[in-house]
Amino acid sequence: MKRIDLKRSVPWSYDRDIVIVGGGPAGCAAAIGAARLGAKVLLIERSGCLGGLATSGFVRGFNPMSDGFRTLVGGFMLEIVEELYRRKALVPEATPEWWTSRSRQWIAFAGEELKLLLDEKLAEAGVEVLFFTSLAATDVDADQKSLKGIFINNIEGLSYVSGRCFVDGTGDALLAVQAGADYYENDDPMPSTLCSLHGGVDWSLSTYDDQQEGLLRAIADGFFKVPDRHLPGALKCTPYSSYMNAGHLFKLNCLTAAGRSMAMTEGRKLIQEYVAFYRKYVPGFANMELLASAEIPGVRAGRQVMGEYVLDYRDYCTRRKFPDQIGVFNNYIDMHVKDNSDEEFQRFCRSTAEIAPGEHFGLPYGITVARGWRNLWVGGRCASSDEAMQAAIRVQPAAMMTGQAAGAAAAISLETACSAAEVDTARLVTELRRQGAYLPQTDLSARLTQSQRKQAS
Repeated sequence: MKRIDLKRSVPWSYDRDIVIVGGGPAGCAAAIGAARLGAKVLLIERSGCLGGLATSGFVRGFNPMSDGFRTLVGGFMLEIVEELYRRKALVPEATPEWWTSRSRQWIAFAGEELKLLLDEKLAEAGVEVLFFTSLAATDVDADQKSLKGIFINNIEGLSYVSGRCFVDGTGDALLAVQAGADYYENDDPMPSTLCSLHGGVDWSLSTYDDQQEGLLRAIADGFFKVPDRHLPGALKCTPYSSYMNAGHLFKLNCLTAAGRSMAMTEGRKLIQEYVAFYRKYVPGFANMELLASAEIPGVRAGRQVMGEYVLDYRDYCTRRKFPDQIGVFNNYIDMHVKDNSDEEFQRFCRSTAEIAPGEHFGLPYGITVARGWRNLWVGGRCASSDEAMQAAIRVQPAAMMTGQAAGAAAAISLETACSAAEVDTARLVTELRRQGAYLPQTDLSARLTQSQRKQAS
């Protein structure tokens, strides 16, 4: 690839304690976790709203938050769900039982209300937000493995932002990769899906089983250009609207600009095909109307930053708990099909075994700390894990737990003048509990749990 040198002078626009890149679930929770400890926080977001895939991506359902006996996911995530419930912005049938004592209950919500609520929460906490602002480059002290600042680009052009601590909430590990952190990139990741919003569905006539049965009949009739037996499906999210998560975009590399662009153009075609399918084959969907396609593709996987701990499949199988865990979770390994072959669909069916009610695994603090870096944390989809565990923790509740922990840890590191890996994790756990997290471990440790220098696979 040809290269060109660029040298120019740009304004130094901001100097803040903590700089967060990405305003999705992880980035918003990180901002809250830090700002509520008194840190001066700047969050940059390349779109015009907070929420990431929950809002811009039309993924209008939160994954289950209970193990069937109690709420596992606390902190900012629980705060958001409870406030949406008070505002009547959850699916009308939702009750607190859905997140307190139902183990496999998804929670659908109104996306516009979530946008507004996130705006309010971050403003109340004193977080500065810059919309329509993208990461352009990083300023790194390579010897110290420390970020000094970032270059951003927005309507005002290029400018420089300095900070003491940085959190990557981009999902794609954009900040960590540009800084030079170690990461793993999957050559054959789960495919993306472009979600969409719909009206005109009569949910009194339809069940989820109807969608699956209709899919098999449509495939038998040769309806689809690419027959795909894995259908996440459509879900009611307000009295008058539904969101659809359907149509895997197989073999598109969404870690390239060309691949992500094709995901949008091909995704819009797939949405039309699936709308026609629903109208013809699924009861209650005859008058289904496409209201909008998402502004960003639903990227499920791609890059994992190598952290001080790499959460792996063995941790899932043993339901491992950690003294420094910053969250507990019980999502199954949701590894979507990677092609439309019979073999891959059978693999998918075998791999979705659920954790039993009452069980959970821990999320150790080290998955949020970029390995060897003094002041760089990650949260959300790119947190440190192997492929199998990433399929379990890539979802919004886990993203908020890892993000809130990263933000709180960054604020503590500033106060105590220590590196990310040196944060007193007993203090961090105590602080996260104060912020509402459910962390049932009784034995705490001042030191984070570290992996042997293994690679994700």
